Amino acid sequence: MSETHFTPRVFSGIQPSGGLTLGNYLGAIKRFVAMQDDGIETLYCMVDLHAITVPQSPADLRHNTRELAAGYIAAGLDPAKSMLFNQSQVPEHAQLGWIFNCVARMGWMQRMTQWKDKAGKNQQNASLGLFAYPSLMAADILIYHTTHVPVGEDQKQHIELTRDIAAKFNHDYGVDFFPMTEPVIEGSATRVMSLRDGSKKMSKSDPSDMSRINMTDTADDIAKKIRKAKTDPDPLPASLDDLADRPEARNLINIYAALEGSDAQTVLTQFEGQQFGTFKPQLSDLAVAKLGPIGAEMERLMQHTDEIDKILASGAERARAIAEPILAKTYQIVGMVR
Repeated sequence: MSETHFTPRVFSGIQPSGGLTLGNYLGAIKRFVAMQDDGIETLYCMVDLHAITVPQSPADLRHNTRELAAGYIAAGLDPAKSMLFNQSQVPEHAQLGWIFNCVARMGWMQRMTQWKDKAGKNQQNASLGLFAYPSLMAADILIYHTTHVPVGEDQKQHIELTRDIAAKFNHDYGVDFFPMTEPVIEGSATRVMSLRDGSKKMSKSDPSDMSRINMTDTADDIAKKIRKAKTDPDPLPASLDDLADRPEARNLINIYAALEGSDAQTVLTQFEGQQFGTFKPQLSDLAVAKLGPIGAEMERLMQHTDEIDKILASGAERARAIAEPILAKTYQIVGMVR
């Protein structure tokens, strides 16, 4: 069987569960923006079908979907370059998701780290959607024959599962139809940590608002949170190796590097020997300069939700033009009468 050539294509998505954070921006959206200028077709989604795997207020879901879209656009995603849409507007995601539910194995789902984390000891009361959502995530990716997905380290397991599902489908039906998608894991802050605990990921679900920087925070809020961020009494070292046991220090250095577009070692070279009392104000100034305009544009866009809705509808139409023939061919391979 000759090897199939797949058009280079990037897909990724974020759940519209409210409260876009600095972690979402540095770990995902900033990288999305860079990739849209690489000459590769890019699709970026608000994965609202994934959001409802746990209870959601309908009004909040609508608001959060639009706010996330506003964050995408304000951060630099250009609807003329990238397809922006919410997942439920492209029904091919769910249709391919069902086929993949029949390809994936129960054991694969039970091994998923995020299933264990989210369901915890209450697995019998968790929704079937929460258990099976990695299969839908594989469909999100493969419905476009996506070749590359920008992800953080904590999402790498989902890409491995996507590859497993693609390989099993191809093997079961004797085809070379779905690509072996590659994760793209790079950058100074692919995983931004809590400002209160450097061992935990920055999360909008953390009870403490001081643990995160929200993209809608004011300049005063950003400065206050960075000023109060947990650190240690030691000065900044010359080498990254000396930050190995200083997670809070390493996190702030990574944030500075990601905001500046440099790397952690360059930042250490600049601030070597300085105390956090000197470093934090400079980090605050940088964060306000980078995030302030994004927050302001998000606020403007949220006053014009009809503008957001038009962008999402247009993006969905373009995305469906790719997804429809891939789903039709999938149905033909499986043996569906159309």
